[in-house]
Amino acid sequence: MKKNLSVQYMTRIAILTALASILFLIEIPVVAFYKLDLSNLPVLLGAFSMGPWAGLAILFLKSLIGMLHSSSMYVGELADFIMGAAFILPAAFIYQHKKTRKNALIGMVVGTVTMIVASVIVNWQIMIPFYMNAYGMPMEAVVGMATKVIPFVDTEWKLLLCVTAPFNLLKGVVLSVLTFVLYKHLSPLLHVSKR
Repeated sequence: MKKNLSVQYMTRIAILTALASILFLIEIPVVAFYKLDLSNLPVLLGAFSMGPWAGLAILFLKSLIGMLHSSSMYVGELADFIMGAAFILPAAFIYQHKKTRKNALIGMVVGTVTMIVASVIVNWQIMIPFYMNAYGMPMEAVVGMATKVIPFVDTEWKLLLCVTAPFNLLKGVVLSVLTFVLYKHLSPLLHVSKR
């Protein structure tokens, strides 16, 4: 029975990883260099149905597969992993504590807030310095990409607080709404049978 459970878990993790990896390739431009993808939707569905560690495994595998076609010398995948974990883990741990719709919503709200904080730190400490070094871009050029769309964004901190944070709020809301709508319908397929 334990072996059967293990095979079921691995199968579901593999399927959700494949879906996440495909969605990772589909990006919707939003503002400046920020693009929305829905690759963490299968990750969150897996975390809710099989637990936080299964969700983290799906996220990790998605990031590894993403490295095969990385255009950022793996820095983008690292950033995506950190921000994804900041979203998925709080949401899944809160939901796992008591599996109710209310706890799912609370978990996704907390996950969204932690992802916003992580995104500001990751962009400030990892992504912006990477683009500056890898492409020889001064800070003015990085900020300038956002200034073209939002004229008052003219400093790094305005970029982080007025573009990065709202973008990740949008991402968290979109992923949360989709998860909330889809989870109940997909739940029978996602849960591992203990028979």
